[in-house]
Amino acid sequence: MSDNLEKLKGFNAMVSLKVDELNNLRVEQEKDWNDIARNKKVTALDNFVNEYKNLVTGHEEFIELAKIMSDVELMGEYKKLNSDFDVFYLKTLMSEKYDANDAIVNITAGAGGTEAQDWAEMVLRMLTRFAEQSGFTVEITDHQDGDAAGIKGASFTVAGLNAFGTLKSESGVHRLVRISPYDANSRRHTSFAAVEVVPVIEKATLNIEEKDLRVDVYRASGAGGQHVNRTESAVRITHIPTGVVVTCQNGRSQIQNRATAMQNLTSKLEFLHYENERRRLKNMQPVQLKIEWGSQIRSYVMCPYTMVKDHRTGAETSGVQKILDGELKMFADAFLLWVNAGSPNIK
Repeated sequence: MSDNLEKLKGFNAMVSLKVDELNNLRVEQEKDWNDIARNKKVTALDNFVNEYKNLVTGHEEFIELAKIMSDVELMGEYKKLNSDFDVFYLKTLMSEKYDANDAIVNITAGAGGTEAQDWAEMVLRMLTRFAEQSGFTVEITDHQDGDAAGIKGASFTVAGLNAFGTLKSESGVHRLVRISPYDANSRRHTSFAAVEVVPVIEKATLNIEEKDLRVDVYRASGAGGQHVNRTESAVRITHIPTGVVVTCQNGRSQIQNRATAMQNLTSKLEFLHYENERRRLKNMQPVQLKIEWGSQIRSYVMCPYTMVKDHRTGAETSGVQKILDGELKMFADAFLLWVNAGSPNIK
């Protein structure tokens, strides 16, 4: 138990930075109480700092109690403190540059028509539920309907402290094996969907020139109100030098959609630059995301047996339906531990 106390005190510097950030946010909060995202961040930071203080106090008190009480009497408190420490420790692993930021999640259906598009919609449902269960705010910014069912692609933002650190474990190709509901002969099909998770970066350092952008406007489709189908409010921005494309159609105006798309593009290019530099310094090859067999980070098997397995961390469970309902914490936690252990070839 004293080892855990020493580890906790080792987090002093990190907690001090969180306290400084919390104090700065509270100053801003005094000027405007209507910023919901900031208010949530204040609450989350306050909870983190208080959790740290309570853990340190609890461990110190336990060490004193251990001097006068028996092991049997202390066992319940010992288990609780260890469990609380493990939960807090996972939060401290979200210490990479952008882990505390909001996140942008992009989903793209792989080849395979309706089957893949249906899987992409299932992934969208799974990830938005996971984000909401984690206490984050979700906003769909783009939604492209499939030809007969499902979606061709979708994008959504996730707001809250450590949103990117929590969702980054989902970035990669997700593979589904099941008996297809669209196959009259009830054959087994394999489908793929790609997930890209990018942090929202408010203060970008890259200079994006207007001449490097191609902006297309078009009539949006899908849900979102009558205005969606009446005006060319949807926006697609292509960054010509890199080929990076972002779209937004769920805002109520072309101006709003363009602003959101530009924020997404800026964040995506800034993060791409950061990742390339990080990999260059570590002599790692750039990641080429192919939505096909052999490139998956996780497999969801519903036939001939039930199993979800993460191929990076080795974490697995037979509870496929719970995972599809958004209970992804076990995979997010395993990913943080895996990265912290110095895993090679991080996706």
